[in-house]
Amino acid sequence: MDVTTISPVSSLERTEANSPPPDTAAARPATGFSSDFETFLKMLTTQLRNQDPLNPIESSDFAVQLATFSTVEQQVRTNDLLTDLGARLGAQGLSQVSGWIGMEALATGPVAFSGQPISLIATVEDQADAAEIVATDARGIVVNRQPIPARSGEVFWAGLDSAGVPLAQGDYTLSVHSLAQEETLARHSASFYRQIAEAQFEVGETVLILENGERIAPAQVLGLRPAPQ
Repeated sequence: MDVTTISPVSSLERTEANSPPPDTAAARPATGFSSDFETFLKMLTTQLRNQDPLNPIESSDFAVQLATFSTVEQQVRTNDLLTDLGARLGAQGLSQVSGWIGMEALATGPVAFSGQPISLIATVEDQADAAEIVATDARGIVVNRQPIPARSGEVFWAGLDSAGVPLAQGDYTLSVHSLAQEETLARHSASFYRQIAEAQFEVGETVLILENGERIAPAQVLGLRPAPQ
């Protein structure tokens, strides 16, 4: 990419020559480096216009100010380039997952419980003689332990407490514990199939929105399959 380099002096002279009066000049967004850039430029031009002709600014001080001006200008340009690069990468990320929309994703992560049983894919060690799903809430507290068959495959998590009452609606993290003689052999995150309804780019990240409203990152997707007709 070609980059045009402008010396600090010529940049300053051109800015003064082409700048409209202060009351009609277009304002740059006063945020981040742009705000510093505008403030520094106004201070420097005001200083040049109002300096004492009998006691002008020292050349060394003026050189330091021009160097500072050049540094701020380059920081503004760098910030703008990074912002543009982030937007381009985000668009590229969306294009990569656009073909996933409408498919079922095998994913891991917290599940949204609304009072109804949730279909899960459990991974159970071959040596296990028992297994259970352990559910923790958003605070990391274990709120449910549900026994399941000691084999891998599809299971349903009922989401009931010890009294058989449905847990409060919300997000829960589910893990499958493989047991042998009541000792834990292994723990695996429970996975699930959900249809992908939409992909969005939010705050610099690509997000997949599932059919039930859950939001996951593409990195959480372990597999894809066509949605049943």
